[in-house]
Amino acid sequence: MVNIGRKEREYQEREQRILEIARPMVVREGYHALNMNRIAEELEYSKGTVYNHFPCKEEIILALAIQTLEARTSMFQRGAKFVGRSRERMQAIGVACELFARLHPEHFVVEQLVRIPSIWDKTSSRRQQLLYRAETDCLTLVSSIVHAGVGAGDLVLPEGLNAEELVFGLWSMTFGAYSMLATNSNLPALGVVNGYDAVRSHLRHMLDGYHWRPLDAELDYDLVVQRVLELHFADEMAQMAQMAMAANHTTVD
Repeated sequence: MVNIGRKEREYQEREQRILEIARPMVVREGYHALNMNRIAEELEYSKGTVYNHFPCKEEIILALAIQTLEARTSMFQRGAKFVGRSRERMQAIGVACELFARLHPEHFVVEQLVRIPSIWDKTSSRRQQLLYRAETDCLTLVSSIVHAGVGAGDLVLPEGLNAEELVFGLWSMTFGAYSMLATNSNLPALGVVNGYDAVRSHLRHMLDGYHWRPLDAELDYDLVVQRVLELHFADEMAQMAQMAMAANHTTVD
């Protein structure tokens, strides 16, 4: 563990407090409601203190996106520790991805904002590089499992497709689907009764399409999911249970 001085620790703590105030502003009221003066007032900081951390609100948006990527990658790392064949470990990553989407749907609002040119172009190259690094860490982790599958002979990639491109396909599918689940309340009316079940099914069919063994017909992946949850995500499951209880209580009231 790297030891940091008191001033640096206080600086980091202030920055985290700014982000804690900013995230719900963006999620509840939108990007245009994010206001540096409001942040300063709520935290009882001077405006100069806030601007010392973030020279503009676009920098805050980017910092929130980096925070999101790091939190997701941390959950992926836990899933990747699951002991099993490469596709089982990829299933564990899928479990982590779904849990993150269910527990933190607000993160997808921020991630949709960060690539808007009018926001991105106002941010510093330093923070842009931090975001690129966070993305790379996540992609590299998932790609390593694909490489492990290839090395073990469980997966033969089609000609012209590398591991990172396969992961890009998985990333595109899950990010798009979970973004819609987080922001589109009309899905049931469109016939999407359970979006999370649909994503799981699509992913299994996709990996079967690449003949990544064990195939879905050869292994009970529902049992794998249950083991992953019990071994690596007990706290998240407890959070899910609390959320369900709160939702039921609200419905009854």
